Amino acid sequence: MSSPTGPDNGLPVRMPRPRQPGRHRKPEPVVAPENAPALVLAVPGTPSGPARSVAEESLSIARSELPGLDARLGFVDGGDEEFPALDAVLRQAAAERGEPQPSGAEPQPDAGPTAVVVPLLAGPDAAQIRLIRQAVLNSGGSAELTDVLGPHPLLAEGVHVKLSEAGLARADRARLFTVATAADGIILATMGGEEAVQAAGITGMLLAARLAVPVLAAGLDEEGAVGRIAEQLRSSGSQQLALAPCLIGPEVPGGLLEAAAQEAGSTSAEPLGSYPAIGKLIASTYAAKLGIAQQQPQGMSVR
Repeated sequence: MSSPTGPDNGLPVRMPRPRQPGRHRKPEPVVAPENAPALVLAVPGTPSGPARSVAEESLSIARSELPGLDARLGFVDGGDEEFPALDAVLRQAAAERGEPQPSGAEPQPDAGPTAVVVPLLAGPDAAQIRLIRQAVLNSGGSAELTDVLGPHPLLAEGVHVKLSEAGLARADRARLFTVATAADGIILATMGGEEAVQAAGITGMLLAARLAVPVLAAGLDEEGAVGRIAEQLRSSGSQQLALAPCLIGPEVPGGLLEAAAQEAGSTSAEPLGSYPAIGKLIASTYAAKLGIAQQQPQGMSVR
């Protein structure tokens, strides 16, 4: 005879676990609302295959963060089929979203933006933002422009990862993994003028806390700035310097990082590229602009 809780052989029955209430409950996945405006990633710099690859991989991650997302690329300096111009992509998004009205019909109430433009920039860059804003105006639609992606703790994490990949920092502080070539002073490289340097300084403070070494920001587009920061670090006791770009990559002119590393007498890590945090930040920036409740991006691979 079997009991209400198990068979007659006395073996326990594995019962389904109840869903955990409260803050321990796993959040429901967030999806893009139906008819949400397109996310158009504004890619700065000279269009190229590597730049397109970085942007496409970042958008792929953004789509995985927000399923159902209509995500597209637009190049600030583009203008052909391979590298479509930002304003052309925005016009296409507006045409697909809009419904033609009969002649003389009353204008329809505002249905929200036709697209949300997210700059593929880690920090403020007045020149690039001016170009992106002009493309938005030229498109003739009702697209809205978001803030840039940083400063943000995930950018500090990404720079840390790139330094560790180059053998210039411990990959994991908790394991006390030593690197013979680890830098004892970091020049955090950015572009976009004084505002960009100030924003990078915030990321630099987060990075310094992770690495326990001094980190100072310098503008690649300011003549002599990298050399001055390198001398400042050396005068305070740092001997083995590393150049760490707080930049995604497409916005950096070819050869600029190599010239800066030579000026500093240091080794350079790679730009952030399509590090997964970039895609997460793209999705969260879009979601924040539209007021979509989304779980905040969390830290990833290094501690």
